[in-house]
Amino acid sequence: MTTFALVHGAWHGAWCWERLVPELEALGHRAIAIDLPIEDPSASFDDYADAVCEAVVDQPRDDLVVVGHSLGGLTVPLVAARRPMRHLVYLCALTPIPGQPFVQQMREDAAMLNADYPKGLGPKDALGRRAWVDNELAAFHLFGDCDDATISAAVARLRPQALNPYGVPCSLRTFPDVACTYVVCAEDRMVNPDWSRAMARDRLGAEIVEMPGSHSPFLSRPKELASILARRT
Repeated sequence: MTTFALVHGAWHGAWCWERLVPELEALGHRAIAIDLPIEDPSASFDDYADAVCEAVVDQPRDDLVVVGHSLGGLTVPLVAARRPMRHLVYLCALTPIPGQPFVQQMREDAAMLNADYPKGLGPKDALGRRAWVDNELAAFHLFGDCDDATISAAVARLRPQALNPYGVPCSLRTFPDVACTYVVCAEDRMVNPDWSRAMARDRLGAEIVEMPGSHSPFLSRPKELASILARRT
């Protein structure tokens, strides 16, 4: 039995994995969905990594696969630098540049993200956080191949994302030496699939797996995603 540690991205929470967890369990595995302190303006990506490590502290090396979705891709290599694991999976994920703050990467790499997504976000609140205020744009960018009921339920649970972590230089000196896979969703409307392919190849040296669908396959295609993840065990 493998334990999958599931690390969500910006605006989400552990809830987003609720359809994937039973699919992994049906294949004989265990899944731990972790809530990151994304609303805390004082928390950094290193604090996010600490939360993941605390959640899996009792898991042996050979039984642990860590999965990071979207902005969670900035957290999961920090986890791999802190503790051993069997495999690291980037799912429609962003990735850090060691020593560089993410805000610099956002300024310099125009191909990384869909340039229109900020139109759906409100201004920073008093704590320096941004939240989705346009539900249609949230649906388009985050849940493009989900049905209406799934979209409504998911959008209602989105949380504000603190921007402080974006300005903190990545604490990695180099990427950890762990086998990794990058899962590209071909119709992703948030993280550019062409960017994902090139980055996974050139920056991570990762195995690249492609699947259909948009940015949130854990909601739209959980059975197919579980099958892909189970093959990393």
